[in-house]
Amino acid sequence: MREKVIVAWSGGKDSALALHQILSSDEYEVMKLLTTVTEDYDRISIHGVQRVLLEQQANALSIPLEIVFISKGASDKEYENELLKTLKMNLDSGVSSVVFGDIFLKDVRRYRECLLMKLGINGIFPLWKKDTQMLARKFINLGFKAIIMAIDSNVLAKDFVGREYDEYFLLDLPGNVDPCGENGEFHSLVYNGPIFHESVSFKKGERVLRENRFYYCDLLPTQLKK
Repeated sequence: MREKVIVAWSGGKDSALALHQILSSDEYEVMKLLTTVTEDYDRISIHGVQRVLLEQQANALSIPLEIVFISKGASDKEYENELLKTLKMNLDSGVSSVVFGDIFLKDVRRYRECLLMKLGINGIFPLWKKDTQMLARKFINLGFKAIIMAIDSNVLAKDFVGREYDEYFLLDLPGNVDPCGENGEFHSLVYNGPIFHESVSFKKGERVLRENRFYYCDLLPTQLKK
């Protein structure tokens, strides 16, 4: 019997690559995608992607979506309480593990594992300690399509936001920027690929600067297309 898991889903390339690896295994059954949404903005927390695009991703993947709603400026305690409440319901339904797309940030992994430990749930990290240059090229070579929807202007120029995540993007990255953006240098939205049965359709909106540091390209949903 395959192990029932849920996948922590940010909408970006690392979670998509982790999901692809899990789906390629005969050991796991993916029950749901799990995403945190800031209720006041109706957007994915931190990434800022509109919830409707998140829902279209889940539809295009044919995987049920589980949303954890938090308020803007939520404390760590509020976030943890809401997450644990949702995980407890999934645990009662037979889910035993959560899949994450983390690659090398030890403190992030430790935080996730300590949180899951409160419920006796395991963490699965299929990309852990893999070479990020190799992962970046694997993502592209597999046929995934993603757009950069946020960048940290401390390390990347404004022009990087709104670009496709492709070979040209990787070639243009400064040497001090991780090719998977693992240190938070950039965030992406995956809109097509080998695990999608249709493409998520959107158009680019305005580019805005927030917190005097992070540039976002607002992605405006249109219709799903084949």
